[in-house]
Amino acid sequence: MNVYIETNFVLELVFQQEQFVSCEQIMQLCEDGHIKLVMPAYSLAEPHEKLSRQAKSRKDLQQVLDTELRQLARTASYTTRINSIQDIASLLVQSNEDERQRFVQYRVRLLKSVEVITLTADILTEAAIYEDPYDLKPQDALVYASVISHLRQHHPQYHVSSIGTQEILTVLILSMN
Repeated sequence: MNVYIETNFVLELVFQQEQFVSCEQIMQLCEDGHIKLVMPAYSLAEPHEKLSRQAKSRKDLQQVLDTELRQLARTASYTTRINSIQDIASLLVQSNEDERQRFVQYRVRLLKSVEVITLTADILTEAAIYEDPYDLKPQDALVYASVISHLRQHHPQYHVSSIGTQEILTVLILSMN
């Protein structure tokens, strides 16, 4: 059975968000050979880019915070309150490192067990076509076009052409059987 995953699946794992446990269970089902995970290549690159952007943003925030805290520390009445705020600055740095390490670990696991849908010129062309009619952002159109391409190649009996975002769920469910 094919189970299609995308960027948000990786982000749930890396950031240990609300659906983290479910995503981890799905990963384990794949690693145990019970299901086959299929993932667009872009969906592994996009989280890496998000982590880099977020790390830079947090580092910038930490630098601004450090500067302001040094100024506030010069005021005697604020000195005791500064320590708790400094914990926030260290949390920003530590969270970047933790998330980067988790991304590397999950990337290794995913690349060992997931079928990656290669990003091709045809997929790029189709993605551009899907943006306007389905009101998709470019990155979502790439993922969508990748899944449609994979379904066409591996499940031609479904005669997948351009389908709406509501119908994609039906096609994906059918492909898992």
